[in-house]
Amino acid sequence: MRVQSIQFLPISPEEMRERDWYYYDFLLITGDAYVDHPSFGGAVISRVLEHAGFRVAILAQPDWQDVETFRAMSKPRLGVLITAGNIDSMVAHYTAAKKRRREDFYSPGKQAGLRPDRATIVYAQRAREAFGDVPIILGGLEASLRRFAHYDYWQDKVRRSILADAKADMLVYGCGETAIVKIASRLKRKKKISEITDIRGTAFLAQDTSACAFDQVSCDSFDQVKTDKQAYATATAVQMEEHDPIRGRAIVQSHGDRVLLLIHRPYR
Repeated sequence: MRVQSIQFLPISPEEMRERDWYYYDFLLITGDAYVDHPSFGGAVISRVLEHAGFRVAILAQPDWQDVETFRAMSKPRLGVLITAGNIDSMVAHYTAAKKRRREDFYSPGKQAGLRPDRATIVYAQRAREAFGDVPIILGGLEASLRRFAHYDYWQDKVRRSILADAKADMLVYGCGETAIVKIASRLKRKKKISEITDIRGTAFLAQDTSACAFDQVSCDSFDQVKTDKQAYATATAVQMEEHDPIRGRAIVQSHGDRVLLLIHRPYR
């Protein structure tokens, strides 16, 4: 196991030049310290992409208050991949009694405070500020569990899908190895991220249901579930029922008048 320090980049600008790397394809931002081990999702995804022929730089636990930290490796050619890490950032920071934790077991020396609250959202917003219209793709535990409108224990209210709050382009949930390689391959072929709407295990925002390439079913909207407990329970039942790689359908959940969340069934 190889544990790296904070702000670790596997390929520094100098090393890029030594390897004749004058560009790289993806910047993977993670809320954990970088550990090159298969128990860490960020390491798995980066190695899978590397095996598929893509160049990946990893930015571990960046200073989210300084946008220049995100620009350290310059602009990625194809996209930014974001994960809060192996554990939900709010669980990493707070106990069930909502008391601040003193240690973070996924940070060097168990030091607390090296990732922000709601890290996926914060990293995505900072990446957008740093790189403009570069595709931003969310993944990991925190994003997967918040892909629908969801109850937030810390605020004691129902929040929108994390895709809407992060203003990201796409979300890959569950085990994303197959999906991310397909997405990367299409981006390499100059496909726009907004046109990649037929990959299972992904979620995205659209203006209407015609963007969905699969059979679909609707569940109660965000506006309904945020105030009606019965509607929330009904929507959750639909989401669980359709979470099936064999017979599951894509799920549509409206978030306001103009935005629809479409989530495709997972891979096997």
